Amino acid sequence: MKRDTRLVMLLLLVIGCSLTSLTIWKVLSSRERALAEVDVHGLNLTQALTTYTEGIVRQSSLLLLGLVERLETEGSGPAQIERISTLIGRQQPLMPQLSGITVYDHHGHWLMSSNRPIPVGANSSDRAYFIHHRDDPSREPFIGPPIQSRTNHEWVVTISRRFNDASGNFAGVVAVTLGVENFLRVFGKLDVGQDGAIGLSYTDGTLLVRYPFREQDMGRNFSKSPIYAKYLVDQPVGTAAYTSSLDGVERLYAFRKSETLPLITTVALGKREALAAWRIEAALSAVVVAGLLGLTGVIGWFLILDIRRRTAAEEALHVAQQQLLDSNRQLALLAKKDALTGLANRRCFDETLALEARRAQRDGTSLALLMIDIDYFKRFNDACGHVAGDACLQAVSTLLEGCVQRPSDLVARYGGEEIAIIMPATDIEGATVVAERILARLQQANIPHSGSPFGRVSVSIGIATGTGSRLEPVSGLIEAADAALYGAKAAGRNGFSRQPMDIASGG
Repeated sequence: MKRDTRLVMLLLLVIGCSLTSLTIWKVLSSRERALAEVDVHGLNLTQALTTYTEGIVRQSSLLLLGLVERLETEGSGPAQIERISTLIGRQQPLMPQLSGITVYDHHGHWLMSSNRPIPVGANSSDRAYFIHHRDDPSREPFIGPPIQSRTNHEWVVTISRRFNDASGNFAGVVAVTLGVENFLRVFGKLDVGQDGAIGLSYTDGTLLVRYPFREQDMGRNFSKSPIYAKYLVDQPVGTAAYTSSLDGVERLYAFRKSETLPLITTVALGKREALAAWRIEAALSAVVVAGLLGLTGVIGWFLILDIRRRTAAEEALHVAQQQLLDSNRQLALLAKKDALTGLANRRCFDETLALEARRAQRDGTSLALLMIDIDYFKRFNDACGHVAGDACLQAVSTLLEGCVQRPSDLVARYGGEEIAIIMPATDIEGATVVAERILARLQQANIPHSGSPFGRVSVSIGIATGTGSRLEPVSGLIEAADAALYGAKAAGRNGFSRQPMDIASGG
């Protein structure tokens, strides 16, 4: 029946593991697909935004090119600046992204501004784009870092060109300012979620525009960030997953470098939001599988209960048998113990002596027996009472057990106040060492005995040993030990006597 139960449990385990493994595989696969779809979506957005940015820069560059040609051809006098201002006024509505167009002379003084009156003493010679064109003879447009307007404090990105005088020397700069707010208005129309972000930066890691806007991020450089160092340096396009160093949100990044401009467009979607639909799907799958596992478990449980009902009687019987065997073993153990002293009893002594005698005969080894009797024990009982006598007998028994050191040695209560020690593989000299140890320990214990001439509890010890055929019968060894014990008593007690076995047996 137990085998049937194990088979049912194994079947349930296989079904449960299979369903769980299949569900985990499905959930993980769908997660990978969801992440792949997010990457594709992000790359598509970067392509669209890169195209949009390149278009704005291209339009701005063409406008600047036309203005530079007019300035270099017609000059930058008041009349020429007035005509240019009128021309810009007609063209600017065609480019709503423009915040304004400004012309500067070679000292950085404002010659014209399309979106505001020229402030008194306005000078921009300290701006990065002016310094670039003043020091670099290149005629290519320059995209400057984001700056804050000194008049209206608006954050703008500049695209500028240098213009020269008739001699080819630096004559000034024409700059188009693109309002960051205009960029963000377009970026904000793209759904990147609550945790999403869109960024436009230089290839050197300087941030130009970021949505959502945070003023402290303007002009920040990310060249030391892990994502820049690992991905943006060498790869023109790609995806990555990182925790933002700006706000600590884990995002899925898609980036694309412009093929014509030193710009990188980045779209980052919050990973938590991107996987929201997947988490719902995974939760539904888990609920369905949990229900199936629960139903399977209930069916299996009822099946196991049915099997257990049929095996209950057998198990109860087995338990009863085991308890009976344990009780029998305990009884057998108690049957070999002396209740008062805890030593082996006479029955155990007889069985052990017979067993060790046969082993000694078979192996040709020596077997020693010590018969020990407490001196004047009757006087002790008469003087102190039987309770004290029992305590004295227990104390002596414990002391004797401490004097033997081998597991094979047996200390047994032979009868009354008489105790025997069986010592296998021990000759007469080894037994004598143990007898001397017993006498010394008793003297150290110094158990008071008013009825003894020694003033303390002492013992007399008879020692007998036998080897081989001399142990047949084993009763001869007991007789030899008894004879030695009487000899010790006759010699005045508190000592030991050794009795050769052949003399005791008449050999």
